[in-house]
Amino acid sequence: MPTPRRQVLKSLAATLLAPAFARAQAPAAPVKLAMVESLSGPFANTGEAVYRNLLWAVERVNQRGGIKLPGGARPLALERYDSKGQPEEALAALRSAIDDGAQVVLQGNSSAVAAVLVDAVAKQNERDPRRGVLYLNYSAVDPVLTNERCSFWHFRFDAHADMRMAALVQVLRDDQSVRSCYLIGQDYSFGQAVLREARRQLGVQRPDVQIVGDELHPLGRVKDFLPYAAKIKASGASAVITGNWGNDLTLLVKAAREVGYDGKFYTFYGNALGAPAALGEAGVGRVIAVADWLPNLPTARSEAFYQSFRQRFPRPQDDYVHMRMQLMIEALAQSIEKAGSTAIVPVARALEQAQVTLAGQAGTMRAADHQFQQALVVGQMDRVGAPGVRFDVEGSGYGFRVVRVIAPQNAELPTTCRMVRPT
Repeated sequence: MPTPRRQVLKSLAATLLAPAFARAQAPAAPVKLAMVESLSGPFANTGEAVYRNLLWAVERVNQRGGIKLPGGARPLALERYDSKGQPEEALAALRSAIDDGAQVVLQGNSSAVAAVLVDAVAKQNERDPRRGVLYLNYSAVDPVLTNERCSFWHFRFDAHADMRMAALVQVLRDDQSVRSCYLIGQDYSFGQAVLREARRQLGVQRPDVQIVGDELHPLGRVKDFLPYAAKIKASGASAVITGNWGNDLTLLVKAAREVGYDGKFYTFYGNALGAPAALGEAGVGRVIAVADWLPNLPTARSEAFYQSFRQRFPRPQDDYVHMRMQLMIEALAQSIEKAGSTAIVPVARALEQAQVTLAGQAGTMRAADHQFQQALVVGQMDRVGAPGVRFDVEGSGYGFRVVRVIAPQNAELPTTCRMVRPT
């Protein structure tokens, strides 16, 4: 029988060991990711579509055991913050995310929002490095974000506007049916950059093409695009070039159909979020879109990737999958593991060197400006079942046949970035 002294010692040991045992049994603290996006207002559908992509990517990492770190594996946790598509709201969302312990901010739908986040993240990391964050951008494609306004804390995983335009014009250059173009875009930094680069590239690649319209409209505030569509038709333009996205694109192409415009649309985002359904038969053979990946890319691994997304999100209206968002989360997971830490400077340095592959698609982060380098594809809208169109978009009956693949080395453009790195 134990003596009273031994009983006291055993009780004391149990008391001292209990917290350590509880910590060992407790779930590992997650690495918090904060998605800052429009979840209300005119572009809410774009935010929800992005969330599905990011959620799927995070689930894939967690299903294989999470992030492997020296102290044990840690899961990723994705949290949502509504920016309402406004820079001021995005800043408030960023502050909330940091207060909630987020270590990585994810945003992309709006270059205007991206610009304020780049500055705000840099100031946060300088002012309070213990609560520093990295900013991963999957869609904000104003070229200045990885040129004049590049930041060590910002990484872009989409091709910027000039890269996308170069890919589109490669196809337009060979399309001799296009004799005149109408340029239309959203009136903010990204839309202005698209139109500026369209003018420049047409001057170089197709100087014979006449620009018969050049117009900017308010972002997210136009409810009736019929007056714009009427001007496009009246101009006699054989093609429209636009970087419009979300409802601004869907309403534009719907109005064009209603006025009977029969020219082509060269778009950045005409392959999703209601645009194909809005055009219907009027878009067959006439809508061209550039992307980092398309579901009808003719490879077995690409098809399996797309099919697995459709199994996860079976509703036709949820059909909006982007390879770049998957590669982005894979690159982040890889970089945290390589750094052996969630500290933002080691992770950023590892992310600068990231090389990632998924479902046969590959990409590399360029350290000079933090612009991801990957292949681009250009597709043309057609009926599902037509040659090269096995999968449609959002249950519309229309999909995109791949007509051009641009290798990463051919999609790459020089940068003017002068990166300032922490010492």
